[in-house]
Amino acid sequence: MLSTTNLAIQFDAKPLFEHVTVKFSDGNRYGLIGANGSGKSTLMKILGGELEPSAGDVVLQAGMRLGKLNQNQFAYEDERVLDVVMQGHVEMWQAMQERDRIYANPDASDGDYMRAAELEGRFAEYGGYTAEARAGAILIDAGIDESRHLRPMREVPPGLKLRVLLAQALFSRPDVLLLDEPTNNLDIHSIGWLERALNDYDATMVIISHDRHFLNQVCTHVADLDYQQLRIYPGNYDDFMLASVQARQRVEAANAKAKAQISDLQEFVRRFSANASKARQATSRRRQIEKIKIEEIRPSSRQNPYIRFEQGRKLYRSAVTVAGLAFRYPGADADVLSGLNFNIEAGQRVAVIGPNGIGKTTLLRCLAGELHPTAGHITWVENAQPGYMPQDPQAEFNEKTDLFSWMSTWTGKADDDQIVRATLGRLLFSGDEVKKPVKVLSGGEKGRMIYGKLMLTRPNVMLLDEPTNHMDMETIESLQIGLEKYPGTLIFVSHDREFVAGLATRMIELQPDGSVTDFTGSYDEYLEAQGLES
Repeated sequence: MLSTTNLAIQFDAKPLFEHVTVKFSDGNRYGLIGANGSGKSTLMKILGGELEPSAGDVVLQAGMRLGKLNQNQFAYEDERVLDVVMQGHVEMWQAMQERDRIYANPDASDGDYMRAAELEGRFAEYGGYTAEARAGAILIDAGIDESRHLRPMREVPPGLKLRVLLAQALFSRPDVLLLDEPTNNLDIHSIGWLERALNDYDATMVIISHDRHFLNQVCTHVADLDYQQLRIYPGNYDDFMLASVQARQRVEAANAKAKAQISDLQEFVRRFSANASKARQATSRRRQIEKIKIEEIRPSSRQNPYIRFEQGRKLYRSAVTVAGLAFRYPGADADVLSGLNFNIEAGQRVAVIGPNGIGKTTLLRCLAGELHPTAGHITWVENAQPGYMPQDPQAEFNEKTDLFSWMSTWTGKADDDQIVRATLGRLLFSGDEVKKPVKVLSGGEKGRMIYGKLMLTRPNVMLLDEPTNHMDMETIESLQIGLEKYPGTLIFVSHDREFVAGLATRMIELQPDGSVTDFTGSYDEYLEAQGLES
């Protein structure tokens, strides 16, 4: 359906990937995974025709339609929601726009009207006369109320914008659908909706995501971009993890057996090559050695940082009490948070969840002291030492300094060069990398630097706002292990259900009606209590 032959892309001296020959077909849903920087988004752009490869070809089967999910959720703010969806059928939309321009032109010629008639035929052929009805039906299925269909996109809440863009991608009824990070900026419940929508839609899909639960729920295959090559594994992400480890173990075992065989043959040759009566046998064994192949095991582009958090002073019993908390941003008509009351005990791991825009980040910023409540109180116990990771850490990296100097400010001691270098090394910054300016770091690298800050400052309470944003699978898994071993109190916001399910012992869900659901137990227990699917 969609295939590549000897695909390669090269930006500098070293190719990002090469010799990629693959076929995406049969309505399978492929999870495209790989370390940050391995080329996943680049490959997706090549598949979608947005980027030319350095070598090789991409072929979409004749008569097949290709759909892509637009990454920019704010690209259509002044356009009607229905129009945004209908733009998913590019040829129909262009025919309609050109036809309407001709009809709106008072100076249109007979030739223009002949062109308009031709466009009318094309518009009808594309199903244009039922387009609005079909777009409306898709939007309703996506949970977008009919009252919003004729309104501009800027009035659609952030949590629903991606649903509109997915409706756009589905509108032309594509046979192949390309989805690059479709779960970005979605809350947990919206991700559940997306899973159901994709599982119900019959098309071949290529999906990039770092959400392990999402990949397990949606994917029938995993396309692993590693070693500068692409390999397809049947099954979901968990199946891939097992199969890839077993495949590497088989190669390592075969290589070990081959090396032992070569060693035995070489020993025979060494002992008997000078012996005339054994010369023929020695020659035979030399030929055997030449035929034995040791399969190359190429170094993986995947690297796991070593993340461990400690606490300075241990807290006993309570960590923080929130009483009557309210917050309203200056100039806003309503409170973001209102009347919040809860107490968090020392050692609890609290996940703050709820729809996008409900105030989760605002709550963490209030707890961290970045924002001052409009009303109510936040009372930390005397020995509390909170450490905070913001959702967007950009403000922490505006100064003109290098990685080593930035990290050195968090040791609390002079001349701790060895500790700083060791911390940076554990977070995969080594050699001359430690001298580069912090301003040029990627989103994932900045996140790892914040992890380092928390490792060095040893807070007994950690406030983490979307700590897995921009991270690859290996870093997310290392972070989760580090937090599982952390003995302090954890309060965090995350849309990664695997992450939440693995860590949380309590849920605080902020509801659209202003109420709060406070549940002590695991995430799976919470879903069961709420009558929701895991």
